[in-house]
This record gives sequence, C-alpha cells and structure tokens, in this order.
Amino acid sequence: MRGAGWIKGIREAEARELRSAIGRLEMDLIAAASSKGQSRLLDVANTLRCKKARLERLEEFIASMARPASDIRNSARG
Repeated sequence: MRGAGWIKGIREAEARELRSAIGRLEMDLIAAASSKGQSRLLDVANTLRCKKARLERLEEFIASMARPASDIRNSARG
C-alpha cells in the first residue's frame, strides 16, 4: 500500500496539469469571444468553470494533507 506522500504527489501533479489546462482554456476563451460562434464560447466557458472548481477541490485536499490529523478532526466538528 502506498503512503500519504505518494497520494499527495499524485494530487499535486494533477493540480499542475489542471493549471496548465486552465491556461489553455483561458486562451481559447479569448479566441472564442472574438469569433462569431456563441456555442463555442459557452462550451469553453463551461469547461473552464468545471476545471477551476476541480482545481479548487484539489488544492483544498492537498492543504488538508499538510495539516495534522487533529486539526482536520477539529475543523470537521465546527
């Protein structure tokens, strides 16, 4: 079985990939905004919103792995 450090490493790599994808999507959003295709703009904007939400959840997960277990239990209660 793998340790917490291994899992954290995987999540950090996933977060880096998401940041890269978000950067590309932001460029696509700019290009779609200047084109006439409204559906393309909506598709890119929706995908961007989903990726940003996923990145936020990943960053919260990674941050929670850095905290001691007692802090995590206390924050779950309050």
